[in-house]
Amino acid sequence: MKKKKRIPRLRAAALVLALAATGASAQIVIGQSADLSGPVAASVKETIMGSQLVIDQVNAQGGINGEQIEVIRMDDGLDAKRSLENSRILIEDKKVVALLLNRGTPNTLAVIPLLDKHGVPLVGPSTGAMALHKPVQKNIFNVRSTYQREAEKAVVHLQTTGIQRIAVVQADDSFGKDGLEGANRGFEKANLKPVVIALADRNKPDFAAIVPKLVEANAQAVLWIGSGTSVSDGVKALRAAGSAAQVVTLSNNAASGFIKDLGSASRGVIITQVFPYERSFGNPLIKEALALAKAKGQEDLSPALLEGFVATKVLVEALRRTGPKPTRARLLATLNAFQYDPGGGLDISFSPTDHTGIEYVDLSIVSDGRFKR
Repeated sequence: MKKKKRIPRLRAAALVLALAATGASAQIVIGQSADLSGPVAASVKETIMGSQLVIDQVNAQGGINGEQIEVIRMDDGLDAKRSLENSRILIEDKKVVALLLNRGTPNTLAVIPLLDKHGVPLVGPSTGAMALHKPVQKNIFNVRSTYQREAEKAVVHLQTTGIQRIAVVQADDSFGKDGLEGANRGFEKANLKPVVIALADRNKPDFAAIVPKLVEANAQAVLWIGSGTSVSDGVKALRAAGSAAQVVTLSNNAASGFIKDLGSASRGVIITQVFPYERSFGNPLIKEALALAKAKGQEDLSPALLEGFVATKVLVEALRRTGPKPTRARLLATLNAFQYDPGGGLDISFSPTDHTGIEYVDLSIVSDGRFKR
């Protein structure tokens, strides 16, 4: 894994990964803007690892319809303004045929006008924001369920285990508001109300103010709707304050790096999942991903890695079906009439009126430094 480098605020240096071992020039160029240096960098790098497994395999086998793939990746530090500028560079200057796995809710929402202006598809944005699903965004093709479904399932699950006093910590941005909507539906189903809703700044949450609210509310559980270190640092602060409340967070934190950031506070944390269990070794999708990972010296899969793997398989298959010299318009037409099983019965489909792809949601718990189901 590459070491972090200093990257200018708006014009992030493009991180171009190698093509085939032969060094052949790329004929299909894909772009990605994501956080490579900020609060969710650990998760993003795992997602990239999964994505690159697919790209490397395809290029080693001769490419798509004889054309090699290049992915240009740019760091935005989870800053929406940088995401927009990066995406502009990728679309207007680098002439990418598609964007892939852009990370973050505000970040992805910010680039929609740019996608619409140029007719560029974004496949598998690494966010479950409902605004990317309904109403249908004509250039966005989701390869994961929504945060609202995850948050709703989490609250209902807590209630079925006998927990009544549930608090919510919500990132004070579009992602946090979106997750809270789903949580509120869960509270309605469970006939409960949150004991407290605490807002947290997206990048610099004030845990000295947030944690006492959770403790004073005598919360039995905390649904933490946030990203990366803004959640892991908060959980550690909660434990340091003496609270044993059950912590639940969403799939955007389903990364091995998140568990490492939590350290000893990771034990028992529940995390929603939007892909099959990465240790279901009988699943053909998991078998394929694990074999490719091991060939690269990576012994384990993570949910974040699997997200990158599946989303990239979807884009690669769509490019394959589009035919030689794919254009943005032809790729969009392919995606709008798309049905595909990347393995294990995980049916993914798109139509002009539905760009959700899949609606799979499950729960996992951290034990011995791993996600268990």
